Amino acid sequence: MTFNTNALSRAANEARGLTMDAVHACSSGHLGLPLGCAEIGAVLFGQALSYDPQAPRWLNRDRFVLSAGHGSMFLYSWLHLAGYAVSHDDVKKFRAFGSHTPGHPESFETPGVECTTGPLGQGVANAVGLAMSQKMAAGRFNTAEHVIFDNHIVCLAGDGCLQEGVAAEASSLAGHQHLDNLILIYDSNAVTLDAMADASQSEDTAKRYEAYGFRVQTVDGNDLAAVLAAFESAKAATGQPQFIVAKTLIGKGIPEVAGTSKAHGEGGAKFIEAARKGLGLPEEHFFVSTDTRAYFVEHQKHLTAAHAQWQHTFELWQKANPAKAAELADAVAKKIPADLMSRVPEFPADAKIATRKAGSDVLQPIAVALPDLIGGSADLYGSTLNYINCDKDFTPQNRAGRNIRFGIREHAMAAILNGFAYDGIFRPSGATFLVFADYARPSIRIAALSKLPVTYIFTHDSIGVGEDGPTHQPVETVAGLRVIPNLDVIRPADPEETAGAFVAAMQRTNGPTLLALTRQAVPMLNEASVQTRREGVLQGGYVIVKENGPLKTILMGAGSELQHAVAAAKQLGEGVRVVSIPCMERFEAQSAEYKESVLPKSCRRRVAIEAGVPDPWHRYVGLDGKVIGITRFGISAPGNKVMDFFGMNAQSVVDAANALS
Repeated sequence: MTFNTNALSRAANEARGLTMDAVHACSSGHLGLPLGCAEIGAVLFGQALSYDPQAPRWLNRDRFVLSAGHGSMFLYSWLHLAGYAVSHDDVKKFRAFGSHTPGHPESFETPGVECTTGPLGQGVANAVGLAMSQKMAAGRFNTAEHVIFDNHIVCLAGDGCLQEGVAAEASSLAGHQHLDNLILIYDSNAVTLDAMADASQSEDTAKRYEAYGFRVQTVDGNDLAAVLAAFESAKAATGQPQFIVAKTLIGKGIPEVAGTSKAHGEGGAKFIEAARKGLGLPEEHFFVSTDTRAYFVEHQKHLTAAHAQWQHTFELWQKANPAKAAELADAVAKKIPADLMSRVPEFPADAKIATRKAGSDVLQPIAVALPDLIGGSADLYGSTLNYINCDKDFTPQNRAGRNIRFGIREHAMAAILNGFAYDGIFRPSGATFLVFADYARPSIRIAALSKLPVTYIFTHDSIGVGEDGPTHQPVETVAGLRVIPNLDVIRPADPEETAGAFVAAMQRTNGPTLLALTRQAVPMLNEASVQTRREGVLQGGYVIVKENGPLKTILMGAGSELQHAVAAAKQLGEGVRVVSIPCMERFEAQSAEYKESVLPKSCRRRVAIEAGVPDPWHRYVGLDGKVIGITRFGISAPGNKVMDFFGMNAQSVVDAANALS
């Protein structure tokens, strides 16, 4: 489509008007970026991006990520003008209750929003994940005859994003991986929220990104032709990711605050009437001219034609590669074999291994059954044991590899996994020590909020870590993760429960699952059948030892401490039931009838044991029960000695049960 400076300039000013009106209407929001980057939006959505608003999820679209999610009206304005299902009324209802234009972009709420952004830096790392996902898809599915993946990932970020450590971690990995399908546009306006940017930074960001391995260009971000030239150059370049430093005027269009920190938020809203006149906008609020509407209608014809051309290539590829086509279709549909559980061999009845080792054994047949499952580790494959043995590393030389070496970048790993999940082709998983979940927690939270099917394989799950001491012994971590809505935390007790845990994670498509696995060996709990243990995990909780005679006492636990409840039941004699609750979130989702069958209200003599803070268990033991837990940090000693020191043994359970009235 011919570059039409007048049309794009007009659209940029009308997008500014939409932002000013929306922020003024709700007395909330951020004016600075949408006004300062309007020309960038006009170039991207009016000329340079490859997308189809009538098919917002088509596989080979360019992906646009607004990492600086506080500037959400930038995205909503351009999605509306471009023809996505973001209506004029949606724009008018910015930040209103129940609207499709929330305060920060949410991937599940607004058509055309690729990633949920807002916490700064997340979008940069998400974009790296999207770029890796698309490179992996190209390596897996493209053929010499038919190229079906050749798009670009475009991310707009500001100083706030690039100051965040997660963006630095992810950018470093992007450079190392030579992700030449990634274009990061830096809205360099010299302003942060509190003050001018030089109050908190003095680095040369362009040189920093050159050091990461990016190709860097610097342009006037308010010059349409300059932005387009830089973007087209970035798209044509190969061999390294692209970094465009776009020098912009924050709050452009409102002279009273433009170029200052006051332009960042809604500080300029009181000046909008004069500003709208200065931009040549009429008195009508939320105004979009017929000329701008017509321009985007015409532009959409070109976009639809390009999509149709790709669709023709895709259909030829499908006919020529039926096996690959079926694999891709199953991946996009998140199809799981109905017999996945039975594909995992049973463990020997006398096995005594760590659940991290059991997890490694379980992972291998699952990875064969699910070719879309990918994995990574934060420089800990030798400890987390989650390497997919039937494949190799993902590298610039082997884009089809399913194993990603993230390096010591836990937060970036989690945010990049989110990017894979947003892309929707591969099932991402990643591993580190459980105690380092705190480094990844912001991204885990966003995965839960955005309903992303990410799997976290976190090992060394308790004070059983031993000699590494309290810095590496998670005591509060599991409880802290359990309070995140929509996150399934599964702490299996033995190898067969571990098999159930992995299958549960694979079957879940509406949110993330975290598997907390032991470093130390645990025994097989053969008191229940293999099927009972595996399927019990799917339900979150189940009876692993049925009482003999009338029910008098319920013992319960999770993970490596469940063995002590089982052993205590044998000492306590008749009337003792043992309940395994490896996943409280799944158990709470069961029917009231099922939960009553496992934990009948009539039995109030209850003891729970877990090597962590006791708080989550009080909902199950009630006011009359007892929780054997840990309310302080650990100690450095052999794991078995640490466990005994904190009372993580059968005798503690027996004593607690006998002390109950």
